Formats: sequence, structure tokens, C-alpha cells
Amino acid sequence: MATIVQALRRPTSYTGWWSWVTTVDHKRIGILYGATAIIFLLLGGLEALIMRIQLARPDQTVVSPEVFNQLFTMHGTTMIFLAIMPLNAALFNFLVPLMIGAGDVAFPRLNAFSYWAFLGGGIILNLSWLLGGAPNAGWFGYANLTGTAFNPGHGIDWWVLGLQVLGIASLASAFNFIVTIINMRAPGMTLMRMPVFAWMTLVTSFIMIFAFPVITVALVELMFDRFLGTNFFVPSAGGDPLLWQHLFWIFGHPEVYILVLPPMGIISEVLPTFSRKPLFGYPVVVFSGIAIGFMGFGVWSHHMFTVGLGPVANSVFAITTMAIAIPTGVKIFNWIATMWGGSLNTKTALLFAVGFIFTFMMGGISGVMHSMASSDYQQQDTYFVVAHIHYVLFGGSLLALFAGAYYWFPKITGRLLHEGLGRLHFWLTIVALNVTFFPMHFLGLDGMPRRIYTYDPSMGWDLWNMVATIGAFMLAVSVLVFVFNLVTSLRRGERAGNDPWDGRTLEWTVPSPPPAHNFDTIPVVRSRDAFWEEKHRRAIAPVAGGSGRMDPGEEGGYRPGHDPRHSTIHMPSPSYLPVVVALGIVLAAYGLVYHLALAAVGGAIAVAGLYGWYMEPASEPEDTGQ
Repeated sequence: MATIVQALRRPTSYTGWWSWVTTVDHKRIGILYGATAIIFLLLGGLEALIMRIQLARPDQTVVSPEVFNQLFTMHGTTMIFLAIMPLNAALFNFLVPLMIGAGDVAFPRLNAFSYWAFLGGGIILNLSWLLGGAPNAGWFGYANLTGTAFNPGHGIDWWVLGLQVLGIASLASAFNFIVTIINMRAPGMTLMRMPVFAWMTLVTSFIMIFAFPVITVALVELMFDRFLGTNFFVPSAGGDPLLWQHLFWIFGHPEVYILVLPPMGIISEVLPTFSRKPLFGYPVVVFSGIAIGFMGFGVWSHHMFTVGLGPVANSVFAITTMAIAIPTGVKIFNWIATMWGGSLNTKTALLFAVGFIFTFMMGGISGVMHSMASSDYQQQDTYFVVAHIHYVLFGGSLLALFAGAYYWFPKITGRLLHEGLGRLHFWLTIVALNVTFFPMHFLGLDGMPRRIYTYDPSMGWDLWNMVATIGAFMLAVSVLVFVFNLVTSLRRGERAGNDPWDGRTLEWTVPSPPPAHNFDTIPVVRSRDAFWEEKHRRAIAPVAGGSGRMDPGEEGGYRPGHDPRHSTIHMPSPSYLPVVVALGIVLAAYGLVYHLALAAVGGAIAVAGLYGWYMEPASEPEDTGQ
């Protein structure tokens, strides 16, 4: 055993590209998530542009109907699972330990595995273009479109397997951040002193561990139908296609809040900083986020008003859908109140935050319209729904993520993004977003179905489709401006310093970019806006040689003491085993399609990697101070 352990010992660091493959540093993993997600964002945007070119005029033949089906399936899947979710995860990874005063995440290797599994799932999905065709039944995968009788190719198989691997990655990340936030907060940082972004990370993580098992069950049943000949969703054999819809949307609507709650946390950090005042109604903002996470599991059947559930079920889900708008509205009023009377610093991050509020409100209002079963009968499966979801996810999630990028880029890289390019990016995005998606409301009300390949000139839809296509190209230009800003600022951007925005939270107390160990001395927190209070009222203090512990009930003071959680700087050794485990899982997935021998090899590699992972020392002896 000693020989095995000795063989598994790693150098404390690697150099070059191998250092990124073996890294377990949460900040580097966050950068990997962000860079990969931006690539997938560009790919998903390209898929959308091709669809908009096809629909710009009636009777176009730019792509075939089959390719169009693949494009809209991959566009939705990519944007949700491979772009917005990992962009959120990038910020979780880089910022949450810094925000809560922790030196690391709870499970560094599990954190690395979550990224490599995410990358593997993305590869499975996108290599399908080269392996006989991408999935073609929509990102929702409704039965019986996914059955072998109607869809005999491997596209749906890649969709099923890719999403299962992505689910593994999401669950690994969720458990890691729940344990990190609950157990590794700095001394004195009670839950109600925690930054709102960390709160929304915690709520989102809980949503993921309850929602993803549901879609996993549905995907396993679909996999059994396709690979083993079962009949979970085949009505002629006693199955029920509506079972898929229930399972999918029990996951699918909480998934919307998995995408939106972290951006809400970003806005709750950006607005107070650039308004130069505390967040208005902090406890209400926190509890409304918790309420949204809880209530999100009770609204799924508003996606199914037209399937014949009956007036009682429709009425119940109409009421719950209207009710979930209340905590969302509470957040919006608190954000507006935060800016009210503040000394606004109108940097690009604030512009995107304000843009998020108003475009997300527009998406929310059309969402309340969907809550009425009677009007939903007209809007269901029309471009009105396409407009709604894009106002929520592009006008909501992505605008807030852009705000977060401009806000935290200095902390991640040590350099500022260019403000002039940032403002150009903002105005192009706001104009293009509305030019692209607002006309889709008109198209939907005029009866244009979603997911159609072409349309007849006599329908009268050509004008607004052309306008939407022009807007889509404007959006593409705006994203390219952002990418150009990222690349040039990374190399030549103005040096930022540690705290360019007069920040309020603990990540601004450390150098930019932060050191590998985050904090030389773990801070002792005595206020909600810890760092701002230190700068302006001296309400946070480090304890030389370690940390301190708060006296219960002592206001504005601390008692020096030894906290064993933070007695030394502990850095885990790099490891390639998370990559090995993820590679084994991906090979096993391909083996399920091509040959069971390959699946067995992949499973063996994954098991061997897990065994090595279990036996691998957490750190070198010199790292522990022993």
C-alpha cells in the first residue's frame, strides 16, 4: 500500500498546458469553464444565425428541413447547457470561495472532475454533427419524436448520453458548492452576512440536486426505449408520451431558475457597488430567491395547458405560475430602490445591470400572460413563446452575465475591460436584442408556429422575419465586440489594482488576480458588506498568524483565537485523475452506441481513475506544514 501511495504522489505544481489539465485550483477551473462556455456561446449563436438566414424570406432553401431541425435542437441545447449554465459555473468557481473568505472549495478534485465531465458532455453533443447527424427533436425531446420508429439515427442517442454526462457534471458541482458555502465561510460570516451572489449559488445548487435526478430518470427511460426495446413512451405498447412531458418539465422549469438565479445574484452585487449604497432590503432579496427556488418546482404544467389535463389542473398551475411572479417582482423593486438616491457610477457593468432589469421585466410580463390557460391556447408553440424565452434568457441571464464580466474581469485578470468598447457592446446589444426578439411577439400573435423550416409568402410573415434576421446579425456583431474587448484587454488592458470599483465584498481584499491560496490570513467578518465596512468604518479585522473567532453577542469586536479550519495554508496537489475519470465516462457513452466492448473499456478506465483518486494523497507533506 505504501508503494501505491508513493507512486501516486504528485509534484506540487506543473508548468505549461499540463498545469491546466491537472489543475484543481478553483480559480483556474473557473477560467476553463468561462473560456469553454464562450466558445459554445459562439457556436450556438452561429446555429441561430443560420436559422435566421433560412427564415429571412419565404421559401428559402439555405438548409434542408432535416438540418434545420438539427440546428434548432442544438441551438437550444447549447445555449442552455453549454453556454449559460457553464458561464454561471465559471463565476461560482472563481468567486464564491473568495466571497465567503475560504481558501479553497470543499472538494477540489471533484470540482476539476465537474469541468472535465462538462467538456466531455459538450464534445458528445457536438461531435454528433460529424457522426451521422445531430439530434433533431428539439431541446425538449418530446416523445414520440425521439422514438426509434420515427428517429432511427444516432442523433437522439448522442443527445441522451450527452445530457446524462452533463448532469453528472452539474451534480458534482452542486454538491461541492453546497458543502463549501455551508462549511467554509470565514469566521463571523453568518448566512445573513453572506453576499447575495453566494446565496443564489447555494439556492441554485439545491435546485440542481433536486431537478437533475428527474431528468436523469427520463433520459434513462428514453435510453432503455432506444437501446433495449422497452416502451415507456410508446402508446401502442402501453406507454405514455405525456410521462416524458411531466418528467421533462418538472426538471425544465426549475432549470429556468438554475439559469436565472445566479444572474440575479450578479445584479445584487453590481447595483450596490455602482450606486454607492447598500443593497435595499437584503433579507427580502435573499428570501425571495429562496422562494423562487422552492416555487419553481410547482409550475411545470403551465407548459402543458394544451395537452388536456383538465380545468382543475390548469387552474392550479395557472395560480402557481402567477404566484411565482411575486418574489421576482420583489427583487426588481429592491434593485430599483437600491439605485434610488444613490450616487450612480455609470460604468458598463451598471449599464448592463439596468438593461437586465428592464428586458427581464418584459420577459416576465409575457410569462405572466402564459400563466392564463385561455390565452396560452393561442400562444402555445408560436413565436410568441420564442420571444418570451429569449427575453428571459438573453435579455435576462446573458445581460447580467455581461454585467458580471465587466465587473469581475479586473479581479480575474488584473486588467480592466475597455470602457469605450464596453459601451458600444451595451448599446449594440440592447438595440439588437429588441430588434431581434420583439417582432417575434407579432409573428406569434399572427399564428406563426415555432420550429418551422419555411413559410408561404401569403402568410404575411416575411417583413417581421426579415427584421428579426437583421437584429440577429446585429447581435452577432455585439458579441464579437465583446470577444474583441476580452482578447485585447487581456493583453493590453489598463491595470486594475486590487479594488477598482470600491467594492463591498471580500474578493476585493486580495490582489488581482488572486494568489493560489486566496487569503494570506482568513478575515474575520463583522458586517454584511465586509470590505466596504473595513474601508469606511473599520468593521473587519484580520488576526495575525491565523484567524479569530467572534464573541457571541459582541457587536463590533472580536476575540483572538485559534480556528483549526484555517490554521495553515493548505493547497491540494494537482491531479490528472479527474480527467481520467471523465474520459472513461465519455468512452463508455460512445461504447453504448458503437460497441459494448468500448463501453466496458471506458467503465474500467473510470473505475481505475476513481480508485487512484481515492488512494491519491490530498497534498504533499510539505503543504500541510508537517
